Amino acid sequence: MDAYFWIILVVGLVSTVACLGAGILKKAPNDVTILSVAVVEVALVVYLVGSIVRVIAGEHIAGEAWEFWGYMATAMLLPPAAVYWSILERTRWSNFVLAAVGVTALVMAARMNQIWY
Repeated sequence: MDAYFWIILVVGLVSTVACLGAGILKKAPNDVTILSVAVVEVALVVYLVGSIVRVIAGEHIAGEAWEFWGYMATAMLLPPAAVYWSILERTRWSNFVLAAVGVTALVMAARMNQIWY
């Protein structure tokens, strides 16, 4: 496991706990929950840039490259989609949608790590 995975692990779990907590407390999406998902997106952008630099530097992906980049693209689309959802539906249930982003990003980062190595 590389540093990118561990960053996604920490950020994703913190975001998920914050969003779940807000949902359980029956709060509408707020700055904390939306910004926590934005931090997940920033972490994924760091992962993307790091991956591009590694490929340019000559490091090779052990698995299928298309699969790695497909996971990356999908993971990066989830946070904006969830934030969009939470802006459209300002109910406590949107926090549970936001909570799914952190866990999903974590699982996808784990899979990308498996593909890379």
